[in-house]
Order: sequence, then C-alpha cells, then structure tokens
Amino acid sequence: MTVRHLIFDLDDTLYPSSSGMNSAIAYNMISCVAQYFKVSQDEAYTLRKASLPHFGSTLEWLMHEGFSDPEKYFSMVHPENETDGLQKAPKLRPLLLSIDIPKTILTNAPSEHAERVLAFLGVRDLFDSITDIRACGLKGKPYPPAYRAALAEAGGTVDDSLFIDDQLKYVIGYKNYGGIAVQVGNGGGAYQSSVIPDVCKKQSGTKEGFLYHIESVYELPSLLKQLA
Repeated sequence: MTVRHLIFDLDDTLYPSSSGMNSAIAYNMISCVAQYFKVSQDEAYTLRKASLPHFGSTLEWLMHEGFSDPEKYFSMVHPENETDGLQKAPKLRPLLLSIDIPKTILTNAPSEHAERVLAFLGVRDLFDSITDIRACGLKGKPYPPAYRAALAEAGGTVDDSLFIDDQLKYVIGYKNYGGIAVQVGNGGGAYQSSVIPDVCKKQSGTKEGFLYHIESVYELPSLLKQLA
C-alpha cells in the first residue's frame, strides 16, 4: 500500500487515554444523560453502558431517544475550559513532522473541541482539515458517510488513505468500508476481538479491508514502513 493520506481520530489517539480531560468528557456525557432522562448519575452510567454498543455515539443514542438539542449537548460535554485536564505532549509535534504525509482529523466531537485540543497540543497547523460530527450530519463513525466525508476532505480514497483510531468499532467500521485501519491502544477491546458491534456490520457487496494494531501513535512510523 502506498499511503498518501492519514486520517486520525483525535481523543485517546493523538494523546493517551489516561488524560484527565477524557474522564471529564465522560462525566459530562453521563450528566447530560442523567439530565435528559431525569435519573441519577449512577443510573445514567448504567443506561449509557447498556445502550452505547448499539449506536455510534452517545449523541446518536440520545437523539434516537428523542433528544433534540445537539448544540446544548456539545456545550455541556465540551466546555471552553476542557483542556485544563489535558497534559502537553512534547513528542507529538516532532512525530507528526517526521511523517511527510498529508493529515486530517475525523472526530465524533464538534469542530470547536478539535480546534481547542489541537491548538493546546501545538499541532493544529500540521492538519489540513477537520471533519467533525456536524459534517457527518450528526451521525459520525462508524457509519460510511463519516468516512466518505473525511476522505473527501483529505482528497483520498480507501485505497490510499490510512485511518487511525483507538475505538474498536470505529476501526472495524473503516475496515468494513474497504479501507486499511489501525487501532491505537486497546479502546473498546483488542483488535483481535471476535465481538463486532452491530452498528458496523459489514454491508453485503462491499469489499473488506485490513486491520492493524499499535500500542501508541508513536509506533505509526514503524507501521508505515511495514506497509510500504
């Protein structure tokens, strides 16, 4: 494979999942669920955990349940000070600079979150574009329109674009779309898992791509050499 475009997830991919910001985001999502269903935080946690495998995102699930104010959700989940819990990643910029391939972001978060985080990490200028949840009609990964939108932004195809994400269902979604995907870390289960979330089952008539695994984004250069 000749990789001409890199499509990166943002959260838990460009920086470690141990970030305090991610705990805050998860807490804010559960708070939104609790507020909407008028239940306790613990009950909201249980509801979300049971329902999320059937949907691409918490927002999609809530909208399926009748929630109709995505902008309120975005403001609750991603406040302006959200990067207060994020740590700097001094090795990230040198890593990205060492990979001379055009890069784009595909995230199920709103663009303001992506802009905030990339600026905080000091790498915004290294990404040509951001495809956010609004650009996907509020129904992002693992659905094909999300990958199509990011590929269109990148100017690439599944044959020359590598997708990198920490979440199992999102990398499987891209693989089943016909592309080559890389799972970073162990988000949502190891990539060898036989459990495939029902939101990203392979569609009949579509070719199947390939799936790789790396422990962190810093192993990406070695994988690119392997693919070449």
